[in-house]
Amino acid sequence: KLFVTLTAIEFFYIFYLETIATTSDRTAAVFGIGKHELARDSVNVLFRNQGVYNAVIGAMLLVATYCLRSGAAVALFLVNIIVVAAYGAVSSNPKILPMQGGLAAASLVLLLAFGL
Repeated sequence: KLFVTLTAIEFFYIFYLETIATTSDRTAAVFGIGKHELARDSVNVLFRNQGVYNAVIGAMLLVATYCLRSGAAVALFLVNIIVVAAYGAVSSNPKILPMQGGLAAASLVLLLAFGL
């Protein structure tokens, strides 16, 4: 549960960067995109939409873990995160896989080994 919760927190942090602090120095550094590019309306809207997606993933991980207590639902969300991170690694930047998918992968291994 601890690792799944940390994964959810990671996704809430990504939400914060993409939706609330969209044009911050930290967001620019994390995503390797200049602040001037982040300030473009088209990029800003895309980041904010992506941020909402990440917040929902974080929320659903917590709901599946603490409300539903469903290992299968948690595993489904973790696999989703890993697949999306793998796609991002192939299509954008290889660092995405360990950065966004690493904690989710560790959580999935622990879930499969020990359950919720």
